[in-house]
Formats: sequence, structure tokens, C-alpha cells
Amino acid sequence: MKNKGWVIANVVTVLVVITINVLANALPLNGLNTGEISDRFDIYFVPAGYVFSIWGVIYLGLLGFAVYQALPSQRDNAHVRRISWLHILSGVGNIGWIFTWHYERFAITLPFMLVLLAALIGIFLRLWANRATLTRADQWAIVVPFSVYLGWISVATVANATQLLYYLNWNGWGISAEVWAVIMLLVAAAIAVVMSLRHASIAYLAVFVWAYIGIAVKHLETPIVGVTAAVLAGAIAVALVLAIPRRNRVWGAV
Repeated sequence: MKNKGWVIANVVTVLVVITINVLANALPLNGLNTGEISDRFDIYFVPAGYVFSIWGVIYLGLLGFAVYQALPSQRDNAHVRRISWLHILSGVGNIGWIFTWHYERFAITLPFMLVLLAALIGIFLRLWANRATLTRADQWAIVVPFSVYLGWISVATVANATQLLYYLNWNGWGISAEVWAVIMLLVAAAIAVVMSLRHASIAYLAVFVWAYIGIAVKHLETPIVGVTAAVLAGAIAVALVLAIPRRNRVWGAV
């Protein structure tokens, strides 16, 4: 596909993803809001409702990316070309998840979420591999938006897997739901710390801090979950601060 084709495809992908997500709750799809469905699952790896406002940040970032890559000066941007097909694939995963979730096909929500996660990981790794040639504008318009998106979907994938297991009536091998929540919080936090040590991604870490504070707020009445989430939010915040001086050395000044 020629550069112009990728530009158009990226713009269309962003607009369709945002439109479908907005209509999913505005109509709503199948007469159900996204949050209403989520509330059916009595699980702990879900943050307070206000945390989901991060989608507004993600949408703005995607719109910024769409506009940036459509600028005449960016038509030959090699970084955009490298990630365009993965961006389109992420759109397929996002839209597929919305429809399967709203039409209560919970068994196939996770595969779509994994497609979305894999596409975003691919985008991040391609940008990372070619970071030496990223301009300051590239970093703000491409790296930061997709890092935020990846951070949120990393958290959402764990939540989605937990919801699916609940739906399938998995007994957790006799381990309580609270303990499983702590295990999942620790695993996800470990992933965030690895991202800090390996890639010094401030935007990615910031999303985890935001999500973990939200989990702590929602589950204050369950101390083992709420306190664990709060402590881990603090630990990830420390990792974020420590990553700041390394960030410019790793990625270049922004």
C-alpha cells in the first residue's frame, strides 16, 4: 500500500474505533452500557468508575496521531509506515471486543482483547527498535499515545481474563477471589516494573499508577485488595520517578 493509502487507513481506523466506542454507550449497543455489563462481574481487578475516563485521553491521543501522520510533512514518515498495519489490526481487536462484550459473547471477548494487546505490543516494539531516528514530534504524536493505550490495555486484559473466568464459574483451585486479586495485582505490577527497567516508558507507568489507585479506591472495604493496590500504586510511582532521568537517555529528549 502506498503512503497515502496508509494515511487514509489510519484516519479511518481512528474515526471508526472512536465512533463505535461512543455509540456503544450512547445508543447503547444491545441496550446495555459497557459499565453495566462489567458491574455484573463480582471481581476485584476492576477500578472505580472514574478511572475509565482514561479512554478520553486515549481517544485524544489517537486523534492526534491521525492528524499528525496525515500532515504533508509526515507523508513519508517511516515510523508511521512500520506501525500502520498493526494500528489497523488494533482497531479490529478494539471493535471486535466492543461488539462481543455488548452482545454478551463473553467467551470470545478475550481473543479480541489479546489481538488488541498483541497489536499494541508490536507497535511499541517497532517504535522502540527504531527509537534512534524518532524526532521529538514523533515521540509526542506516536510514542506517547500508543504507550498510554498499551498501558491501559495491559490492565484491561488482566481484568477481561478475570471476568471471563468468573463467567465460566472457575473455582480458582480453591484459592479465594481476594487472594487471586492480589496475585494478579502483583503480576501486572511486575510487568510495569519490567517496562520501567527495560524501556523507561513514563506514559505506560503513569497508566498503571492511575489504574491501581482506582482499584484501591473501589475496594477499600476489602483491605487485602485495597491496601495491596495502594502499596503497589506507590511502588510503581517510585519506579516512574526513577525512570524519568533514564527516559531521555533511552529514548532521546522530548
